Amino acid sequence: MDKEAELIFAKLGEKDLLISLDERGKQFTSVNFAKKMENMMNLSPSKIIFLIGGSFGIAQKVKEKSHLVMTLSDFTFPHQLVRLLFTEQLYRAFTILKNEKYHHE
Repeated sequence: MDKEAELIFAKLGEKDLLISLDERGKQFTSVNFAKKMENMMNLSPSKIIFLIGGSFGIAQKVKEKSHLVMTLSDFTFPHQLVRLLFTEQLYRAFTILKNEKYHHE
């Protein structure tokens, strides 16, 4: 995990925001995640980078460098499925911010 952390740090730019997805991270509702995304975008980062934790998790030093450590669920999912689920949540967040009809409450 330490080698992986160093590879991650080598790819991060000075103004990038790192968001780590980890099973022990903070959980959001869709609406609260949309608001969090809006707040992060208002910081004008160069990039917002989403890191999905592997089967052994994310090194503590990566979590500490992350702007946010979040989880999608208390369940454990395969890496490929998390990519799909998180992509949908990003889409949902942006439709919420645009007041589109995709999300229902």
